[in-house]
Amino acid sequence: MLGFAKKIFGSSNDRKVKEFMSRVQKINLLEEKYAALSDDELRMMTDAFRDRLAAGETTDKIMNDAFAVAREASRRVLGQRQYDVQLTGGMILNDGGIAEMRTGEGKTLVAIAPAYLNALSGKGVHVITVNDYLARRDAEWMGRVYRFLGLEVGVIVNGLSQGQRQAAYAADITYGTNNEFGFDYLRDNLVYDRREMVQRPHHFAIVDEVDSILIDEARTPLIISGP
Repeated sequence: MLGFAKKIFGSSNDRKVKEFMSRVQKINLLEEKYAALSDDELRMMTDAFRDRLAAGETTDKIMNDAFAVAREASRRVLGQRQYDVQLTGGMILNDGGIAEMRTGEGKTLVAIAPAYLNALSGKGVHVITVNDYLARRDAEWMGRVYRFLGLEVGVIVNGLSQGQRQAAYAADITYGTNNEFGFDYLRDNLVYDRREMVQRPHHFAIVDEVDSILIDEARTPLIISGP
């Protein structure tokens, strides 16, 4: 009976994918509009989006335009245009879901649009990777797109001072490993003066290699001792 109902009405996942594909088509219609802008005009869209959010619009309302701008910036800066499947993956991440990308579908580019969209509020976005090398690499490589659009990018790696960590977390988009983010969170919960905290209130995070970080790595607890 359940299988019969799914054939008629479709699963919730199928309906969601259809909704995302409909939005991808709308984003594709915006491509020519943003391709016609100069670099400065494209960069100014970041301020325009921020003004719209400050005026009360939601991220969902500006998502199509923000994704189109992020795609155009990727094309200009990296020479790589995000395909429909990558935009769909980005929407899944923006929706709080897990996007499984096949080999060759360019999963690194998938995070650009949702990270850009959610950084526009000024509340910060964390991009969590499995090691320091990937954190540095992606902060530099993907960071070129974000900086082109007027955003600040930080990276959290082992050996940073408290001041360096505070500066990295104050950026619009912050890259780092799950261990670095986790231990900084634990240390922040031990300080007596809020000025000694390095993290801001948590807003939005994108987790790379989610199966490794949230399943395999979750078996290893993060433990620190108090003063």
